[in-house]
Amino acid sequence: MHDTRTRLPATDWYDPQSATFGDRLAGARERLGLTRGELAGRAGVSPAALRDWEEDRAEPASEVLVGLAEVLGVAPSWLVSAEGDGPAEPPGEAPLSPEMAEILAEMARLRAVAESTSEALLRLETRLRVTLGEVR
Repeated sequence: MHDTRTRLPATDWYDPQSATFGDRLAGARERLGLTRGELAGRAGVSPAALRDWEEDRAEPASEVLVGLAEVLGVAPSWLVSAEGDGPAEPPGEAPLSPEMAEILAEMARLRAVAESTSEALLRLETRLRVTLGEVR
């Protein structure tokens, strides 16, 4: 059987830097035009559990994750980490314009800078706590 899914570009809205497990789960569901109730029924889970997963309040067990991925037509690894086959592009969806690709790339760059800055700030806060502990 030929796999018709396409791997989404690194600047995709659902990449690990842009999205959570819940974002990718909801996005794949919405791409298929399914309601939470419909996906929950097909996957054999409760709508409340699905809501909690989409809102990143909980994560499904591995066997449930595999079932969700199968229903959604994506790789389980894509749901977890954006690695592997994601949802196919909907028919008629235009590729990203160069301007949109540039904007998304700049957003990814700034996100990386913010993450690096946050990590540096945490290291400095730790040093400050240690230093204050030594002074007292």
